[in-house]
Amino acid sequence: MTDRRTGRASVARGGYRPGLSLLELVVVLGIIGLLAGLILPAVHRSRAAAARLTCADRLRQLGLALHHYHDARGQLPPGLTSEDSKDPYPYLSWLARLLPYLEQPALWDEADRAFREDRNFLTPAHAVRATVVPHFLCPADGRITAPASKDVTGHPVAYTSYLGVVGRNAGVTDGLLYLNSKHRLADATDGTSGTLLAGERPPSKTFGFGWWYAGWGQRKNGDAEFVLGTRTRAYSRTEGPCDEGPYHFTPGRFDEACDAYHFWSPHTGGAHFLFADGSVRFLAYSADEIMPALSTRAGGEAVTPP
Repeated sequence: MTDRRTGRASVARGGYRPGLSLLELVVVLGIIGLLAGLILPAVHRSRAAAARLTCADRLRQLGLALHHYHDARGQLPPGLTSEDSKDPYPYLSWLARLLPYLEQPALWDEADRAFREDRNFLTPAHAVRATVVPHFLCPADGRITAPASKDVTGHPVAYTSYLGVVGRNAGVTDGLLYLNSKHRLADATDGTSGTLLAGERPPSKTFGFGWWYAGWGQRKNGDAEFVLGTRTRAYSRTEGPCDEGPYHFTPGRFDEACDAYHFWSPHTGGAHFLFADGSVRFLAYSADEIMPALSTRAGGEAVTPP
């Protein structure tokens, strides 16, 4: 109909009003696609940055717990202890020994009861090993937010993203956390600000390495389980046929079995490391050359961390 005042066609109430043309629809969809292309990468970067911050903060909390343990007992915890030692917790990790200092006394009591019942950590008495402890996890690794449904023993087990530094490798044990270690912070004569205590390495492809609770590692010394060297060698065939090494601080992948034998992280460009003074620093992979010097407690090397 025609509006008598304007002489223009008008649409009657309840009448048909034309929608978008095909060209207009294509333009709108193009704009939406462009905005999505701009927003989604920004969201991804924001989430990655948040995960990286949380990852560093959790490693920093482990540093505080290690210092509290040291203050209370006069020494750092052992990386683990052997079966023939006098320690009542054979093969228990340094991480598990920090539970009382991470506001997890109930979990520690559960572990203590399990070892008093059975010193073999692989038995059903040690169900605590399936407990996921957020303090030990980097949120950038989404694989380990729940325990593995089945480990090599046939029981569920939970994991850690942070491994203690044995030194260059488990054969020379010139670091601060290794089999039957009993070190004070004062033993880091290279300086606590230049001596590594722990670093990032995600659990292995098969989840055969990376248990937080207790473990044997490659040769019943915890190696590649929850302690690791900056020049570790691969002696175990748990993860498949890998070169003996030594391995270096280089990027890794979740689906590469042999990356279990060196420090790396899901973050871009490097990994977080805890130093003996309690500081946490993000080291780029370009720092590989000085990693052996940073991992020794008394090597006499004059190295400044980047």
